[in-house]
Parts: sequence; C-alpha cells; structure tokens
Amino acid sequence: MDAIQKIGVFTSGGDAPGMNACLRAVVRKAVSIGLEVVGIRRGYQGMIEGDFVEMDAKSVSNIVQKGGTVLKSARSKAFRTVEGRKLAAQNIRDAGVQGLVAIGGDGTLAGASIFYDEYQIPLVGCPGTIDNDLYGTDETIGFDTALNTAIENIDKIRDTADAHDRLFLVEVMGRDAGFIALHCGIGGGAEMVLIPETITDVNEIKHHIYSLMSSQHRSSIVVVAEGDETGGATQIANILRADSAFENIDLRVCILGHTQRGGAPSARDRVLASRLGVAAVDALMAGHANVMVGIVNNEVKLTPSRNVWSRKKSISYELLGLTQVLS
Repeated sequence: MDAIQKIGVFTSGGDAPGMNACLRAVVRKAVSIGLEVVGIRRGYQGMIEGDFVEMDAKSVSNIVQKGGTVLKSARSKAFRTVEGRKLAAQNIRDAGVQGLVAIGGDGTLAGASIFYDEYQIPLVGCPGTIDNDLYGTDETIGFDTALNTAIENIDKIRDTADAHDRLFLVEVMGRDAGFIALHCGIGGGAEMVLIPETITDVNEIKHHIYSLMSSQHRSSIVVVAEGDETGGATQIANILRADSAFENIDLRVCILGHTQRGGAPSARDRVLASRLGVAAVDALMAGHANVMVGIVNNEVKLTPSRNVWSRKKSISYELLGLTQVLS
C-alpha cells in the first residue's frame, strides 16, 4: 500500500467531554507531518452521506476546552447494513482518504472492526466514552469529567438530604458498567453503591438503608448505576416504598442523566485526549490498522479493535470493597 498522505477523522456514538481535544490533536499532529485531513461529520452516517470537510490547524483552534463534538455525532442504522458500509467505503476512497481515526466507544470500534475486515481501509480508534468500559485502556476520554460532574451534583444533593433527613437514590450513567457509580460513590461519600457487575440483594438493601436512616445520621445517599439489574433508581425506590418499614422515610430519586455528558472537559481529560489523538496518527503512520490506542500504566498501548469490544473490562474489586468499608 502507498504511504498515507490523507486521513479522515470522525466522532461517533455518545458524545464525551474531551472529544474535541482529541480531534484537535489528530488534526494538528497530521498537519505537522504533512498530511491532509478530512473531518467526517456525524460519524458513520456522515461517511455514508459524504458529509466531509477539509481541516487544518486553524480549523481546530479554540476547541480544546469545549464539550460535545464540533464534528457532531450520530448512531447510524444504515452503517449496520452491507449496502451502507459499501457506500461509506466508496465515499472514503473517492475523497482520497487512505486512513481513518475513529473517536468513540464500543459500538464505534465494533463498526470499525467490521469495516476494516470488509474494505481494508486502515483505521485506528481512540477510546471516547464517559463509561470507561473499554478493554485496552486504563481510562477513556470523558470519564474524568463525567465523574467530577456526578460528584459535584452528589455534593449538592447531600446538602439538601442533610437539611431534610432524606434518603436520596442518585442514578448515574452506566448501562453495562459501574465505573462511574463506583468512583463517584467513593468520592461523593455515598452510603451504598449499586452496579451491574454485582448482584443486588433487595432485602440486604432494605436492611442496610433502614439501619442507616434509623441511626442518628438520618440522611443517606445511595448511588445507583442505570444498568443495575434491579432496574435503576426509580425501580429500587418503588420497591422500598412498597415496604411499610419505609413509610415514614422521606425518599427521593435524582437521575443525573445527560448532565454527565456535557460541560468543558477536565484538565485530565484534555491531556488524555491529546495524547491519544497524537498516538492514533503515529499508529497509522507506523502501518497499524484495526487497533485502538489506549493508555495502560501511563504508556501508550495498541489493542486489536475486536478485543476492545468483545472483551469485558473488569471493575476494581478493591474499590468495591472500599465502598463497603467506608459506608
């Protein structure tokens, strides 16, 4: 294959704070070594529709501090079809793009892996997801910011919980993984943390919470990952309210939702995203394809894309034990 002279970059799936910092790093690294860069708007859907824009160092000025993604994002049903991917590949080749950098989560990298298998267009992924659930990296772009957003809100909820002797069930994002819940439960001083990786014993929850609320503290915070098998904070609240022992307990539910996706990225996310963006271009130029760049033990590591989305990243059971001790 001829040496790469032009690359494409896109963001896909759920947005994460720091995606713009990563995009900036990709573009500026590529330009610094003489490459042309095409930005692909709206991820795989934009690839199918040929929604491309030429990018240079100036086009990514003043975006490192911005949340969201200036290239927009989308979840493309059309890309899941053979016809959709065929059209995407044709548009990429017609634009003269010889390599791709994808910034996104497991769905993005799963699509990238299939796309590479079918059309052999070199592609390197950057882990962009607030869930921190990608195998092959210690931390993903957006996780630190989302975590700090959640803790900031839990701190505020704690104030009103104490003022009114209330029990708050605070639901954070994490459909399949409890990284956000686990970390912000510890950082926010939660009395209990419920995550998808552990089996939730409803009777144990009732006993523990009732004991806490009956003590002199009289207020409690329980952090619930949205993917907890019991059904999330609302369902757990309904279970507790149906128990007569809780009829005199002032119980409230707060779902933080998409507040965790937005906002300016933290300094940690900006640095992480910048390192990964530069590493992705380096990997392409070194001839790597169908891999994700990650940071493991503070060093850049490459992981085959298929491993990223097919293998499950384990939570820290040391931290899980810590939540039980601290509660």
